[in-house]
Amino acid sequence: MRVFVLFGFVIFCLNAEAQYPQNYFRNPLNIPISLSANFGELRSNHWHMGLDIRTQQRVNLPVHAAAEGYIARVKIEPGGFGRAIYINHPNGYSTLYAHLNDFFPALEQYVKDQQYKQQTWAIDLPIPANLFVVKKGTFIAYSGTTGGSQGPHLHFEIRDTKTENCLNPLLFGLPVPDAVPPTLTRLAMYDRNESLYMQSPQLFPLMKSNSYSLTAKSNTIVSSSGKISFGLQATDRQSGSNNPNGIYLATIYCDGTPLTSFALNDISYNDTRYINAQIDYRYRKRGGAYLQHLSKLPGDNSDVYEVLQNDGIIMLNDTVLHTIKIEVKDQAANTTVLDFKVRYDSSLNKIYSDAEHDVILIPGNMNVLEKEDFEIVVDERGVYDTVAVDYKRNPAFVEGAVSAAHTIGSKEIPLQTNMIVRIKPLQAIADNEKEKIVIKNINEGDVMKATWQNGWLSASFREFGTFRAYVDSEPPKINSLGKTDTLNLSASKRIVFYPKDNFGISSFRAELDGQWLRFTNDKYSAFIYEFDEKCPYGVHELKVTVKDLVGNETVESWRFKRHPYTPPVRKAVKKKTTKKH
Repeated sequence: MRVFVLFGFVIFCLNAEAQYPQNYFRNPLNIPISLSANFGELRSNHWHMGLDIRTQQRVNLPVHAAAEGYIARVKIEPGGFGRAIYINHPNGYSTLYAHLNDFFPALEQYVKDQQYKQQTWAIDLPIPANLFVVKKGTFIAYSGTTGGSQGPHLHFEIRDTKTENCLNPLLFGLPVPDAVPPTLTRLAMYDRNESLYMQSPQLFPLMKSNSYSLTAKSNTIVSSSGKISFGLQATDRQSGSNNPNGIYLATIYCDGTPLTSFALNDISYNDTRYINAQIDYRYRKRGGAYLQHLSKLPGDNSDVYEVLQNDGIIMLNDTVLHTIKIEVKDQAANTTVLDFKVRYDSSLNKIYSDAEHDVILIPGNMNVLEKEDFEIVVDERGVYDTVAVDYKRNPAFVEGAVSAAHTIGSKEIPLQTNMIVRIKPLQAIADNEKEKIVIKNINEGDVMKATWQNGWLSASFREFGTFRAYVDSEPPKINSLGKTDTLNLSASKRIVFYPKDNFGISSFRAELDGQWLRFTNDKYSAFIYEFDEKCPYGVHELKVTVKDLVGNETVESWRFKRHPYTPPVRKAVKKKTTKKH
């Protein structure tokens, strides 16, 4: 349902919770909900797509199914969600529980069996609907801090099962008390006669007495441009919490007419990177706070904004005072309002730069830069606003490199889709090295295996930077377990490896007596095997194979033995007594 009348969107958003079943889902923990992050909180390259529920700085709290249904999927990965469970419910919604430790025993064993069957620890496992049926409140796992988690908590999502879009859980009546209105910190004004990535906003700190206003004495902004837009730094809190979360809804009005609104109700993971169009990306990359645009950029194809007039851009065609109102709401309809006035002064007209640039990137266009030994292709969805980009070439020799260093663009310009980078080598490449070449973004550290296209090397990247091609002939390194003929690991509880490579590891495989052995790799920090029934007492051979991005391979083997281990008994030390004379 979309409402396009002028005031319809605001009404639609305020009544959004009426679309969703209230009190159908329970708190997935047995402690009161306290949020460390809400839905739509601003993160690097993505909106937060669920609730982060505090677990009192502890792990291994019982996690329960939020409603009846069946476990439809389990995912285990080094980063991201870590260990996660997906439950489908009969009302058309799904719930996700992430950063978990152990699953309940039957599921834990099923997943382990599947990992051994598929010979992979990282797994995305669909599960038959009748295998693990749950009721509301069924114990499903223990909370943890696996994957991309920075500390103990439960990440909880509600999704539309059919579309897999993430929905705002606070619209479902979960018991999260909230009587605290949003806080406004700073207003930003932009000159929309030039690219947002080629300017710094004019900033206005905000103050609050009975209501919010500018700190300027007159509460009036005088603009040198007749084409402007605004952004806002704002946060929200729940009752009883000092944690600053993201805001839910904002609407901007000019002379009483709504220009545009954004509301964080329903977001697809395919669209979550469009957060970089909703924030002032350049300001943030320079170390500033998050500023959220109250206008929709031309290359923003997400559904976050409801565009009513001119994408939220304000056209000042006269010199009279215009009234601006910005209204910010949370899911509980707590409301904060900022009122001020704006006036255009043509005598302050700015002189815009007419400097030449190597390429102009335009939203909706296929954008190409072609140089003698370097090319980029940015597709129609690549950029959010028109932006000029410059190029620089550095031919200085670097050991292992087979190309010049090519710098294009800036880290302050975001890309929505991957940019194709093509580099022509400076020298002939031997046949045995042609499949051993990587391209590295030196600024960001990203490395991709290169492919050949008509004598050019090609790879795709999602950040601008400095690119150079290298031959990678160095195999990975593996730490040794020991140098004796047969190691005695009876006292050990685990085996740990820290493989390293100059450009990155692509795969790790361990075999015990010729059979695949499961090593975990949570947070990419180490590969760990905890001794279990797969390694009975006796003598064994462990073989480890590590490959890098271009297929260089290192293989190491060890013989070891295990037998029942009894810690040595420490002898009591008798205290010496001193004879008295």
